[in-house]
Amino acid sequence: MSVPLFNLAPNLTVSRLCLGTMTFGEQNSLPQSLRLLDQAFDAGINFFDSAEMYPVPQRAETQGKSEEYFGQWVRKRKISRDRVVIATKVAGPSGQMSWIRDGPKCLDAKNITEAVDGSLKRLQMDHIDLYQIHWPDRSRHFKVLHSCVSSYVPMFGETEYDPVRQFSSVPIEEQLDALGRAVDAGKIRYIGLSNETPYGVMKFLHFAENNVHYPKIISVQNSYGLLCRTFDSGMAECCHHERIYVLGYSPLAMGILSGKYFASDGAPSDARLNLFKGRYSEGESRYSLARNTLKLATMEYLGIAEKYGLHPVSLAIAFVLNHPLVASTVFGVTKSWQLEEVISACNVELTSEIIADINKIHAKFPNPCP
Repeated sequence: MSVPLFNLAPNLTVSRLCLGTMTFGEQNSLPQSLRLLDQAFDAGINFFDSAEMYPVPQRAETQGKSEEYFGQWVRKRKISRDRVVIATKVAGPSGQMSWIRDGPKCLDAKNITEAVDGSLKRLQMDHIDLYQIHWPDRSRHFKVLHSCVSSYVPMFGETEYDPVRQFSSVPIEEQLDALGRAVDAGKIRYIGLSNETPYGVMKFLHFAENNVHYPKIISVQNSYGLLCRTFDSGMAECCHHERIYVLGYSPLAMGILSGKYFASDGAPSDARLNLFKGRYSEGESRYSLARNTLKLATMEYLGIAEKYGLHPVSLAIAFVLNHPLVASTVFGVTKSWQLEEVISACNVELTSEIIADINKIHAKFPNPCP
């Protein structure tokens, strides 16, 4: 069957499955990436997500390859630009990725403008359909060594806000102004946020509402799945009333919900948490296989899949797509058969009995991978 579509914004119709490209250039070679893109496109997926920092784990030697591979696919296959929707992201403040604009130290207008131009060059395209701030400028705690100073937001597994760690950051107005100029120049069509909080979403909306030159965000790309439902705690109310849709990423919790890491014969050596052990701190901290609640919750979700005769991947993907605020779920694969499993989930509709069983497990093990 063809993957269903969703009207994310005026003249922006996206497939409800969005192929993430963060393995392209690291786990997947160019030929492998092109084949996966062919397969996804042939199945009806028109929505593809990338970022200037991809692939992961991030390295100076591979940075930008994911965007480059996608751009090469569009050109090699001679695909009309209006048949695909490309989303990408500007990297927020980072003390580690010094090869991206020396950090970057902050998300000021200069950094955003340079990032947009860099992505367009790698993609070899004249515009980006959805441009997202990968994580807030408020997200890292640096010493004051630069005119730009970043402040703090709990994310990537952190759940509690610490006011002691908060200090000044680049004004949201400056970020919106830079994004608005890129929209006016025809470089980007729509803007979105990622890894955001309710506060951040509402501030971006507030400033856009009060200045006609600022673009309004249309989406938030946050983690959402059986093992992470933190979106429903506060963000859902904001998005519901403000008509902002969710692009739920990590629906399989980095492959954990497929059950492969708890199989009797052990997970494959090329599974991401094995392949990059010790090299992918964000993933390992958030999806720590040593966390007992994660294993217990996962085993119970696998039990639900078995009880109702569903593939575990189908259960996990269908759960995300069942959410009324989810426009599309952003997933990653490295192999053709994995892509087939995800696509087949579009055939699955969860009954009220299945949802009730899921909610019982969630009440017992809430958000083991926040």
